[in-house]
Amino acid sequence: METKLEKKYGLITAIAMVVGIVIGSGVFFKAEKVLTATGGNLPLGILGWVIGGIIMISCAYTFAVMATKYEKVNGIVDYAEAAMGEKYGYYVGWFMAIIYYPTLTSVLAWVSARYTSVLFGFNITGGECMTIACFYLVGSYALNALSPVLAGKFQVSTTIIKLVPLFLMAIVGTIVGISSGMTVQNFTTVVNEVNTANALFTAVVATAFAYEGWIIATSINAELKDAKKNLPLALVAGTFIIMIVYIFYYIGLAGTVTNEVMMAGGEAGAKTAFQTIFSSVGGSLIFVFVIISCLGTLNGLMLGCTRGIYSVAARGFGPKPKVFKQIDSETNMPTNSSIFGLLLCGIWLLFFYGANLTEPWFGFFCFDSSELPIVTIYALYIPIFIMIMKREKDLSVFKRYVMPTVSLMGCFFMIIAACFSHRMAVVAYLIIFAFVMVIGSMFVRKKENI
Repeated sequence: METKLEKKYGLITAIAMVVGIVIGSGVFFKAEKVLTATGGNLPLGILGWVIGGIIMISCAYTFAVMATKYEKVNGIVDYAEAAMGEKYGYYVGWFMAIIYYPTLTSVLAWVSARYTSVLFGFNITGGECMTIACFYLVGSYALNALSPVLAGKFQVSTTIIKLVPLFLMAIVGTIVGISSGMTVQNFTTVVNEVNTANALFTAVVATAFAYEGWIIATSINAELKDAKKNLPLALVAGTFIIMIVYIFYYIGLAGTVTNEVMMAGGEAGAKTAFQTIFSSVGGSLIFVFVIISCLGTLNGLMLGCTRGIYSVAARGFGPKPKVFKQIDSETNMPTNSSIFGLLLCGIWLLFFYGANLTEPWFGFFCFDSSELPIVTIYALYIPIFIMIMKREKDLSVFKRYVMPTVSLMGCFFMIIAACFSHRMAVVAYLIIFAFVMVIGSMFVRKKENI
């Protein structure tokens, strides 16, 4: 039996969704990569975080403007359809369902398992870590599939929890670092000389993963109370909070250990930093909060992943739309879409392991699935922003031209940065992307009688 999604989320949950999906993994996962990419040059690293944040906020604001005009079942697909027509909306929805959602969700399952493994002393590429990753993936799916309301409450709770280690490091780390002189030392010492332009490009692409996910919050706009008012507020407020928290956390880290230690520590660098400030026991306890924050991010991503193919099927597109548009009458969840989403997550987790964590299984076709799909979504934003400037004549100059232009500049910057950062891996990814989209083209014909 098919039913409609109910209005069950409020503004606080929506803000928690934006903040919670984004904060919780990337800032821990990518802080070391940003520092390494910039050769331990903290000011350059902070500039990378600022540029990435500005791109995120400008894009979020532009979509927030669209959110006041369109409300259906999946924000980004709605906006693509409104700007470029049904077929473009379908291809965006197909990409989100087959590549974007499951790649990020699978990576987040591994990131959560990775920090759990660090806490217990397991190998981050070994069987223990991958077993934990699979458990987290299935557990997150079960929570969203069996009780969406409980998943929403979990999202709010983990958002509060995940801010604890970030705020503590930002405040205490900065105070201790200024007192000890560590902050000044790290800000004035460059570990390795690097090409500034290439380093900045690599750093910004790395921050893209840390900043990504806010667009997934638009997938609940059909389930959000007073969505035309609350979704724009959640997007703008949430993304601004994220940028400020990230920058201050990054500065706080500079007050704990030297840049050399952070760069060499990898995934253990954050744990070392927390233990340096809060003692071994206290640091380990706060590191538990870090793991919980990662799980909160995973939960939010899984929420979007379970609705991926549903957003396509609800419009009459894609394979077997009648099957994938079904909503469970008890849980109000798109059950078949959820199962398909979990399957895709498993496939992409297997790819991530074979391409990045062991001897490459796929030869030329190995690429970082934590970054390149994100850059793709910025490329897909470009036609949408152009059409806003062309069509939305009732908007003010600022909303119609200024912010979309800033957003476009950010999108082009991200694409160029990815090419410099990943080089031939971009070609490998584009071949896989093209293959997936060709398969999608087989189901582009809309089925009216479903």
